[in-house]
Amino acid sequence: MKQITLFPLVFLGILACWNALSVIAEDPYMFFTWEITYGTISPLGVPQQGILINGQFPGPTIEAVTNDNIVINVTNKLDEKFLITWSGIKQRKTSWQDGVMGTNCPIPPNTNWTYKFQVKDQIGTFQYFPSYKIHKAAGAFGGFNINQRSVISIPYPIPDGDFTLLIGDWYKTDHKVLRRLLDIGRSLPFPDALLINGLRDGAVFTGEAGKTYKFRVSNVGLATSINFRIQGHSLTLIEVEGAHTLQQSYESLDVHVGQSVTVLVTLSGSVSDYYIVASTRFTDPILSITGTLRYVGSNSKASGPLPIGPADGIEWSMKQARSIRLNLTANAARPNPQGSFHYGTIPITRTLVLANSKTLLNGKVRYAVNGISYVNPSTPLKLADWFNISGVFDFSTITDVPPPPGTPAKLGTSVVAINLHDFVEIIFQNNENTIQSWHMDGSSFYVVGYDIGIWTPDLRKNYNLADAVSRHTVQVYPNSWSAILVSLDNKGMWNLRSAIWENRYLGQELYLRVWNDERSLFTENSIPLNALMCGRAKHVPRLKP
Repeated sequence: MKQITLFPLVFLGILACWNALSVIAEDPYMFFTWEITYGTISPLGVPQQGILINGQFPGPTIEAVTNDNIVINVTNKLDEKFLITWSGIKQRKTSWQDGVMGTNCPIPPNTNWTYKFQVKDQIGTFQYFPSYKIHKAAGAFGGFNINQRSVISIPYPIPDGDFTLLIGDWYKTDHKVLRRLLDIGRSLPFPDALLINGLRDGAVFTGEAGKTYKFRVSNVGLATSINFRIQGHSLTLIEVEGAHTLQQSYESLDVHVGQSVTVLVTLSGSVSDYYIVASTRFTDPILSITGTLRYVGSNSKASGPLPIGPADGIEWSMKQARSIRLNLTANAARPNPQGSFHYGTIPITRTLVLANSKTLLNGKVRYAVNGISYVNPSTPLKLADWFNISGVFDFSTITDVPPPPGTPAKLGTSVVAINLHDFVEIIFQNNENTIQSWHMDGSSFYVVGYDIGIWTPDLRKNYNLADAVSRHTVQVYPNSWSAILVSLDNKGMWNLRSAIWENRYLGQELYLRVWNDERSLFTENSIPLNALMCGRAKHVPRLKP
């Protein structure tokens, strides 16, 4: 009789069970197919060429849940290259999917490319938009909402509904004409209007009396900060760009270019319609737009005076910004409290002081950061770094502090070398009379200070080192500074840029190359098999992941 050995059978059974559990345990996938086309839109009553996603303007809102895997197949039907970036989505270990010129080759016309990334350990209100040329001035932007997993509690009562409001400035001028203005060294004109969800008139949000609704508000504009308010209703701030905040009540909120906030609004008034108002900040003239908050059963249109916005001075806005604090007892995407990361006790390993300046180079308007006006090379930085292609960039182009006054600006490709897990202090110094807005891809940072004037090391004593809000976009007021602290623990090539389109297009950006000498899937994903190749990397043999 043949003897049967049980160990291999038991081992194979355990392995099969393990594989089955692994499949079951994998986080859910969401699949999208997007076709990018031109189409005629008339948000201001005048037909103009828009950029549509599946025929929609604005694009569809993505409703995801923490840890979902996102797969979006984008087909470009435009007559020029195209890219989408996912603003505020951290994309752990994979700057390959960031959708900016430093990390991706743009999608050529009549071809497609598939983005694949995970919204790992994130919640909150975000946005996506085209990052190439000035396509954002024609559309192709939308909301990106990440909801809490059901097993993780939220620090407020479950709302009775959820509204996404995409608010931003808009131009009647064709986006290609706007681009030509920038290319010949002229500034963009003042915007023509504000839109809410692509509409100049008619944006209506309906709810029932006595119930509470979540309003997700994003500034998707190109140039102007806005103030948001609702007639007869207070706004309870609950979340800013992925971080739960202390639940403070505001009559109105400033939302700067590229920023997103989430508020709760309780319909506590009489059954009627009420004005929703957004107006520009720090501009002359002031643009404004109204929408409608409608109670179910309302038979009367909104009436009476519009709710008044705040004073023009930056002091009010800066005071409000300082009042926004992190909720240290709330869970975020995971069950541990947000305050368990004691950022205020971590030694700073490096300080960057970044001063932006408007300048003239070769007779054309440009913006420079520490004397360097950024120019995109034909080879994406990430590809050059991965394949060791020399001559695309070097780390000596930009310095950690501004050059001496009077130093002429010059064109360059600014990349800052950062060691993985460095804890970095970044000071954004604004010596101009206009507001700035800075965005960082790949990481959230703690906004620890704002003030008027010139930053000096002595001002660190005024930092909020206990409960500063964690976010990915920070405003810098005119003739002022803003300070952030960030743990750069996401390996990759990450964009640090102006969210104000003219500034960014004309040079106000740079890249942070967050790196260690270990090539491991534990720290960074390999180059995707579907990666587009261009520039000097076009004919480089691909390496298997």
